[in-house]
Amino acid sequence: MRRTGYVYDERYLRHDPGSWHPERPDRLKAIQKNLAESGLLELVTLIKPYEAPLAWVEKLHDPDYIQRFKRACAQGLQIFEVADCGICPESYDIALLAAGGVMAAVDAVMNGQVDNVFCAVRPPGHHAERDRAMGFCFFNNVALGALYALENYGLERVAIVDWDVHHGNGTQHLFESDPRVFYLSLHEDPQHCYPGTGYRRETGKGKGEGFTLNLPFPPRSVDEEYLEALRNEALPRLRQFAPQLVFISAGFDAHENDPLAHEKLSRQAFRDMGQLVLDLARESAEGRLITVLEGGYNLEVLEDCTEDHLRLLLDVPFDHF
Repeated sequence: MRRTGYVYDERYLRHDPGSWHPERPDRLKAIQKNLAESGLLELVTLIKPYEAPLAWVEKLHDPDYIQRFKRACAQGLQIFEVADCGICPESYDIALLAAGGVMAAVDAVMNGQVDNVFCAVRPPGHHAERDRAMGFCFFNNVALGALYALENYGLERVAIVDWDVHHGNGTQHLFESDPRVFYLSLHEDPQHCYPGTGYRRETGKGKGEGFTLNLPFPPRSVDEEYLEALRNEALPRLRQFAPQLVFISAGFDAHENDPLAHEKLSRQAFRDMGQLVLDLARESAEGRLITVLEGGYNLEVLEDCTEDHLRLLLDVPFDHF
């Protein structure tokens, strides 16, 4: 059995974007309850998050934007700048805690405390731009974790595999000129799905040209289409890049039962994709893999897929389903 870390804190439940909002505290409550009932919480190493230091957040996010977000929460506003970014007075602090949770995961992996980590954090992050909140996201958790790994631990190459059904526009834009980060995104075609970015022609800029790979899929795509693209196109590129640490932006909203998109993936597809990326990490990065929760809005699907993913990370048997 592998040593798997698990980032979680009840304070993540305090971010309340509104009772109408799909990115609700019940998402983490469902994950936590299911993992406790399955016995998996007894097998993982709990990693306590810390608030990301502003000095690190400001490396990727504009200081004025950070202060606007802080003020909006302090003033008791319910929406921050765009309609889908609901907030409450504690949202700023919890967003820092989410980013810091991924940084704590990097610490645990790079210091040899664990082999891999699942970060059950919220609010999610991959839509957050340098100076703009988008798509339920405020600070880009996975991007801050990747930068922290590069600049605090001296790594030279980090890969981010994003299989959320919505393209991670923020992550791509923050790193598209940086050859140290290979960003791979598998997502629904931007002509049909938020946020309207992630075309194949978007391959990076300047020194980062060639280190962004977007694989958009038409609506109602199924398991075999995703897996074929991952095996035959993405993984050869990632192996050539040879990352020293691998992140997954794990949204489970490409599942056929998710309410916010149109893809038709099964539970098995996420298990298979997870295994393929875990194999890459074992081949290239000494098994160092950090999975960061992004989307997924059907609670039963979220329970099942996160349980499966933790079983993969731990290398413990699957229950029949």
